[in-house]
Amino acid sequence: MTACNAYEELEKRFKRLLILRETSAMLQWDASTMMPLSASSSTSRGEQLATLNRLCHEILTHPEIKDLLYEAKNQDELSRWQLANLREMEHMWKHGNSIPGELVEALSKASMNCESKWRSTRADSDYNSVKPFLQEVLDLVRESASIKSSVFNCPPYEALLDEHSPGLRQNIIDPIFSEIETFIPDFLSSVLEKQAKEPPPMNLNGPFHIKKQEALGRVLMENIGFDFNQGRLDTSLHPFSGGTPEDLRITTRYNTEDFTTGLMGILHETGHALYEKNLPKKWRYQPVGQARGMDIHESQSLLIEMQVCRSREFLAFAVPFMKKILTKEGPEWSADNLYRISTIVKPGLIRVDADEVTYPAHVILRYNIEKALISGDIKLDDLPQAWNHWLSKLIGLVAPDHKNGCMQDIHWFDGAWGYFPSYTFGSILAAQLFQAAKESDSQIASNISKGNFAPLLKWLEKHIHSKGSFFETSDLIEKATGKSLGIQDFKRHLENRYLNINASG
Repeated sequence: MTACNAYEELEKRFKRLLILRETSAMLQWDASTMMPLSASSSTSRGEQLATLNRLCHEILTHPEIKDLLYEAKNQDELSRWQLANLREMEHMWKHGNSIPGELVEALSKASMNCESKWRSTRADSDYNSVKPFLQEVLDLVRESASIKSSVFNCPPYEALLDEHSPGLRQNIIDPIFSEIETFIPDFLSSVLEKQAKEPPPMNLNGPFHIKKQEALGRVLMENIGFDFNQGRLDTSLHPFSGGTPEDLRITTRYNTEDFTTGLMGILHETGHALYEKNLPKKWRYQPVGQARGMDIHESQSLLIEMQVCRSREFLAFAVPFMKKILTKEGPEWSADNLYRISTIVKPGLIRVDADEVTYPAHVILRYNIEKALISGDIKLDDLPQAWNHWLSKLIGLVAPDHKNGCMQDIHWFDGAWGYFPSYTFGSILAAQLFQAAKESDSQIASNISKGNFAPLLKWLEKHIHSKGSFFETSDLIEKATGKSLGIQDFKRHLENRYLNINASG
C-alpha cells in the first residue's frame, strides 16, 4: 500500500471508529435520561456499551494501524490538516493500543454498573453500598493508568489527564492551582466583607414550576443560538451535554424553589453544544475535527454561563423573558437585583452550584483527592474523611452527608478520572478568550444586552470552534488570544465583577 493510500485507509477506519463512539455516547445519554432504573436494565446496557467499546478498541488496535501510520507519515503531499489529523490519530492510537481489549470491556461494564448504583444510592447518601462498585472501577482505572504511563512516559495520573485534556500535565496544573490558592482566600474575604456591608438582594419567591423553567430555558437557548431542529433538552440527575453536532442532547436538573439552578445548568450545557455544532464539518468524522480536549470544551460552556449569562448585559436582555414566562412581577425582578443574585458569593457544599470565586476550590479539592486515590496514598474507606479535610481547608465547610460530599459528582462513579482539572482551566480560558473577543470587537457586550449573540459566536467559531483539533492546545490559546495561558484575565474578571473595580459585568 502506498503512503497516500495508507492515509486514505486510516481516514476510513477512524471514521468508522468515531461513528461507533457516537453510538456509544447516545446509549449513555439514554441511560442517564430515559432508561429504567432496574438492575437488569443497567446490566443489559452495560453489555451493549462494553461490546461497542470493545469494537472501537479492536478498530483502533488492529495490527495494521501502526504500519499505516508509519507509511502515511512518509507521504510528502499531505495537507496541513491531514498532517494534524495524523498527529491526532497517533495520539488516539497510543491511548487505545496501550491497554488490552479485556480491560476496556471490564472497565466499561464496571463503570456502567457503578454509575447505575450511584444513581440509586445517592439520594440516601449510601456510600457503603456503592463503595464496592467504585472500588472495582478504581482498580481498573489504576491498571489502565499504570499501563499508559509507560507509553506516555509520565506518572499514571498524568496519563488519565491526557485522556481528557491532551498535553495537560501536573507541571502545568500545580503552579496555576498554587497561584489560585494564594489569590482566593484574601480575595474571598474582601468580597464577603463588601457583601456584608451592602443590603442583601431581594429574594425571588417561588415556587417555580418546572414546565415554566423549561420554557424559559428553551427561549434563552434559542436566542443564544441553539437550534431545536437538531437538538433537545431533557432532565437528568446530573446536567450534561451529549449527542452529535447534528443531534445535540442537553440535560439539566430543576429546583422548584430556585429557578437559577436549572437555568444556569441549561446555559452552561448550551455552551458545550454550540462548540460541537460549529466544529469543522469538512473533518466531521476525523480526529482533527473533534473538540480539542475537555479544558477547551469547558472554556466554551463556562464562557457562555459565567462570562456572558451572569453579566449585567445578559440579564438586562433576559429579565423580560423571565418575568413573562415565570409570570412574576415586582421590584425584585429588576435586572440589577437579578445581577446581584447571580453574582452573590457564598461558600457552599455543591460544586455545580458554586459561585465563580469558590468554584476553583471545589476543583482543587477533587484534584488532590483523585491524585491520592490513583497513587494509593488514600483508600476509598478514607474518601469521606479526606473530602471533609480538603473541604474544610479550602472552603471552610464540612459535608453533613455523602450526597452533599463525595457522592455529589458522577465522574468517578462512571470512570472519568483526571477530568476535574479541566473545569478550572476552562474558567481561566473562558476569561482569557472572552477578554480577547471583546478587545477584537468592542461592541460584543452591548450587543449581548440587545440579545444579539452573533458577533461573539462568530469570533468563537473563527478562533476556536472551526479549528477543531488542528492546533495543539497551547498553540490554539496563543493564536486566539495573543498570549499563553495565564490567570491574569481570570483574576481581573473576578476583581471587576465582585469588587466593582469598574462597572462591567
